[in-house]
Amino acid sequence: MARSRKETKAVKTNRKEELLWDKTNYIIFVVGILVIILGFVLMSGGRSPDPNVFNPDEIYSFRRITLAPIVVLLGYGIVIFAIFKKRKFQE
Repeated sequence: MARSRKETKAVKTNRKEELLWDKTNYIIFVVGILVIILGFVLMSGGRSPDPNVFNPDEIYSFRRITLAPIVVLLGYGIVIFAIFKKRKFQE
């Protein structure tokens, strides 16, 4: 049997609005974003005092070529984990 408009409105107002994620999901997501930002900060730099001199040791350092991309990918992994983590349902 179909419900009247008043009944459906009453059912909608009695329902508690729930967030998509739990508090832990948001915390994990923010940590992931901060790790990504840290990776990009590690990747930046390499400015030479003399623009006419190229120093390959600054540009192709371990920090910029290896460490920073690993940190960025780790941050993306943390964000993906935060997105797919199921929240605990409370009644």
